[in-house]
Amino acid sequence: MTMSETLKFDDDRDETEGAADIRQFVSFHLGKECFGFPIETVQEIIRVPTTVSVPLTPPVLTGLANLRGEVLPVLDLRTALDLPPRAPDDASRVIVVDAGQRVGLIVDRVARVLNVDPQRIEDARDDDGALSSDVLRGVAKGIAGIDMLQLLDVRDVVRRQFPDREVSVTGPGLGAGKRADPLEVETEEEMIQLVSLLLNGEEYAFPIGQVDEIVRVPEQIAQVPKSQSHVLGLITLRDRLLPIVSLRRLFGLPDTDRADHNRVMVITLGTTPARRVGMVVDQVREVLRIRAETRDKLPGVLRRGDRDEIEAVCQLDDGQRLVSILSATALLDLPAVQEALALEQDSRAETGMDPDTEEEAEMGFDATDEMQLVVYQLDQQEYGVNIHDVQEIIRVPEQLSRVPNAPATVEGIINLRGSVLPVVELRRMFSLPDLPRHDRQRILVLTVDGKRTGFIVDSVTEVLRIPGAALDAAPRMPNHADHLVQQVAKLDAGRRMLLITHAETLVGAGDLADVTRPEPAIA
Repeated sequence: MTMSETLKFDDDRDETEGAADIRQFVSFHLGKECFGFPIETVQEIIRVPTTVSVPLTPPVLTGLANLRGEVLPVLDLRTALDLPPRAPDDASRVIVVDAGQRVGLIVDRVARVLNVDPQRIEDARDDDGALSSDVLRGVAKGIAGIDMLQLLDVRDVVRRQFPDREVSVTGPGLGAGKRADPLEVETEEEMIQLVSLLLNGEEYAFPIGQVDEIVRVPEQIAQVPKSQSHVLGLITLRDRLLPIVSLRRLFGLPDTDRADHNRVMVITLGTTPARRVGMVVDQVREVLRIRAETRDKLPGVLRRGDRDEIEAVCQLDDGQRLVSILSATALLDLPAVQEALALEQDSRAETGMDPDTEEEAEMGFDATDEMQLVVYQLDQQEYGVNIHDVQEIIRVPEQLSRVPNAPATVEGIINLRGSVLPVVELRRMFSLPDLPRHDRQRILVLTVDGKRTGFIVDSVTEVLRIPGAALDAAPRMPNHADHLVQQVAKLDAGRRMLLITHAETLVGAGDLADVTRPEPAIA
């Protein structure tokens, strides 16, 4: 919707008025009061869009919207002007203005473009308008039948809501590739990382290096005629064909109805070119970081012929928990998986894509210009953190030890393989209400410069590779929230936005150096 399609122009001018002196204002209503912005500051007028809320921001920021690929902060002008709140309705509009950065302002109703003779603009201090004179630049009376048109300076209105500082963002790769320094008690050679999953109530895992990403099961999978029942079909994942295989069927397990917690684990072999296949699993459970010596080879009596689909078994929790480590190489050698890969290769050949050249299969996507994110949820909002900063993902234990004089955001400490791990309730850090403990909650263990901290989140949903083209620097936001959320990822043609939080900011948000002395355990 363009401004000219939305507004009518007022041409009722005195013949003696010089056209060069006339000023134009976009007029709009907040309740019974009429206001105006200089037309040169108004870029467009749109309907109230769907927005993504941002933590630690005041009520004036409704959220972030995707406006044709641009991340736009949307403010409630009523709140900004200290007027009584009112929920938007069908008549409400967002006026997109240039205030040093593009900002959307929600108003009750847009009226028209008015021509105002500067000589008819009076000092706001002499009038009893709806606003205090410190936000008004003048008033005009009797314009096009309007008793009082209160004139606002866009930059002044927006400047009151935003910190006057520069935001340092270096681009899509900010924080990428920075791996945590190993702790003295745990060398990288001693530790392995696994992504665990559930199948029919049993726990399995892939080495994290073989897991390219984890995504939701799409609603539609293109079925391929005459293929084995294990092969569910093909999907397109960021312009690449991906064969989908049911891990349940590979293991001879009965099918179950599709559920919200089902996931596709995209498994990659380090061949040339790299081959990828999506494995549908019941549920992705967590990222485990375990000592290498906890792995035991699968007893020979349990092996199926010459195949080693399960290459080892880990005993965790003093032997109370067994995790079977799957071999991607062995699984991809299975006839059903080979058939799925052949279908994908044939489909690429039909579309003119060279199946032997990974660069062409990527369709121009530069793998060096990407970020791999762990996606988590808080209060139904999606966030992401760079996977290189995630040491592991664990369940929230039944008991945490209370720490005296700890910050309010600290839930307690836990013993993580002999080391004290402070655990922060991220909802409190984001000023969200606490929730009762539930089974989907997880602790994200983030490590920055050797400092390790756990953060309780509502759930961890997936792992995504985000191309650099989908990443934008976060716009300036009130309350320094842009320090916490420094980037925004736009997915699904802009219909989905992820707020990217940075481990350096989260870990550095509170001084947890002295959080070491426990009190009695709490549930």
